Amino acid sequence: MKTLIGALALSLITSAAVAADMITYDTEDSFDDVVFGLENAILDAGLVIDSVSHTGAMLERTRVDMGSDVVLFNDADVFSFCSAQVSRKVMEADPMNIVFCPYDIFVMVRPDTPDVTTIGFRTYPEGAMKEVEALLDGIARSAVGLD
Repeated sequence: MKTLIGALALSLITSAAVAADMITYDTEDSFDDVVFGLENAILDAGLVIDSVSHTGAMLERTRVDMGSDVVLFNDADVFSFCSAQVSRKVMEADPMNIVFCPYDIFVMVRPDTPDVTTIGFRTYPEGAMKEVEALLDGIARSAVGLD
């Protein structure tokens, strides 16, 4: 219940869509523009993109083989990266925070809302990991021009 109340409060503060385990921002900007903005926001934060998972392309490529006719995304990528400074801080607080590294931000467009691009990331537990959540929030907001 405490998590739900916290998520609702965050929604009111940020005007973002907040689910129980993620924070998202919607924009009418194109997928490519949001991806470009995200890449720049990550680099501007002094970070390096470790990998980009082309999740939407993989799911579409394997859709028929999986016996499905459901198109989940028009586009969907997940960007993974880490911050040595923030990671050290949160892992010094609790070495088990390693489970959260690297950090991910997704960008997606769904077929039912083709003019809406969504960017988002998972929420993190109370304590030291909220600093990671704040880092990701700043990057996501910058990517869609909310900074």
